[in-house]
Amino acid sequence: MVNRIALGVEYCGTPFRGWQSQAQGGTVQDALEFALGQIAGQHVGVICAGRTDAGVHASHQVVHFDAKVERPLSAWVRGVNSHLPDSVAVRWAQPVSEEFHARFSARGRRYRYLLLNRPQRPGLWQGRVGWYHGALDLALMQDAAGRLRGEHDFSAFRAAECQAKTPVKILWRADVRQQGSLIILDFEASAFLHHMVRNLVGSLVRIGRREQPPGWIDELLLARDRKLAAPTFAADGLYFRGPLYEAHWSLPDPEDDFLAGVLK
Repeated sequence: MVNRIALGVEYCGTPFRGWQSQAQGGTVQDALEFALGQIAGQHVGVICAGRTDAGVHASHQVVHFDAKVERPLSAWVRGVNSHLPDSVAVRWAQPVSEEFHARFSARGRRYRYLLLNRPQRPGLWQGRVGWYHGALDLALMQDAAGRLRGEHDFSAFRAAECQAKTPVKILWRADVRQQGSLIILDFEASAFLHHMVRNLVGSLVRIGRREQPPGWIDELLLARDRKLAAPTFAADGLYFRGPLYEAHWSLPDPEDDFLAGVLK
């Protein structure tokens, strides 16, 4: 009998080559599948809700796998964690029906970008935040972010290697706020293009530097030309905050994670 199990996973992406398994190893998927294999006694392949690039973090990645062996749920959490690097941890495990798919059952995804805005580079937060040393106009960035909400063609913020079938996405949330020296940018959408959030952040920072007005966002959306937008911002400050699922799946959605709990 095959049992489908869903896991909630958090990780610091700094030491990894990204989520997706690669021939040379060194990815989060490689580490997780190895640890699961130690508990299952055989290879276990996982499917995630949202692939992350090198250096990008996740506070609530969701994966599923099909287990051909019986193990208590505690084994898929504490047991797997004992075989994972310190920068990756399984937070919960839950059986799900075979209809559940970590990626395709998600109706949306959430990202947060943490931007340290002070003259000095990060020390304590090195690798965990983006950084800009000069003054940023928060009001201008908030105005510009508001123009991103809704259904748009986001080609201007799409990486050249993006494999999405369409650049048209629905951005439900694009908020910018400040807490001390941190500028917090939250994005929520039906789906995201490759590098889309980091490209949005780069253009919002340019507006915050007063090099472009908020209306520049409207021009970029209409032009649909990646070359006209700002460069891709650093991966360090980007966090995948998790997928959004319909309530009937009854999956945990931790409210006490580092990002939601510390940065309300």
